[in-house]
Amino acid sequence: MIWISVLALVCLDITAGNEIVTCTSIIKLQNIQRGVRLHSHEVKYGSGSGQQSVTGVTNGDDVNSYWVILNGSNKPQCKRGEEIQCGDVIRLRHFTTHRNLHSHTFTAPMTGSHQEVSAFGEGGLGDDGDNWQVICSSEIWYKTSPVRLRHVVTSKYLTVPGQTFGRPIAGQYEVTAHSGISDASLWKPVEAVMFLPNNEDNSAHDEL
Repeated sequence: MIWISVLALVCLDITAGNEIVTCTSIIKLQNIQRGVRLHSHEVKYGSGSGQQSVTGVTNGDDVNSYWVILNGSNKPQCKRGEEIQCGDVIRLRHFTTHRNLHSHTFTAPMTGSHQEVSAFGEGGLGDDGDNWQVICSSEIWYKTSPVRLRHVVTSKYLTVPGQTFGRPIAGQYEVTAHSGISDASLWKPVEAVMFLPNNEDNSAHDEL
């Protein structure tokens, strides 16, 4: 409930500076190539897994594009404000539906050579298909550093291939997992509520 009150007060533009991405921070991730934000909602796929769909949207104001950064499902929960290092395995929990960013061997709904990405689990509980490794070029994930998210189970990268859906989510972009490495699999944090690293005052950055 603290996160909800903070989010109502704070929406930070974090494109400047070299701050560190930290555990339990609430972020939006923007795809470098397509310019869309990683998004989910209470709309299920009509094929494949039938799980909650994950898409990319251009609207920067939608609360359904917020995700909470947590440790991977096979590790103890990281502490609030703990830095995320390149190579760490994380989960991204959808802020409003509390399901985890997930992938598996189901075929993507439109791009048949890719695999489906969904939001999975109830109340944040899921499985190993929710684990994503942060791939970046520095030791620590900085907010100015684009990253790739590699699905641990299948070794595919979170990607926006460019296809868009029709109704009921017309114009939203398909999000998939794929082995190809390109700008379509690069992501950067944009709007966020960030918590400071443990060696600083452990509170929301610029909290009102």
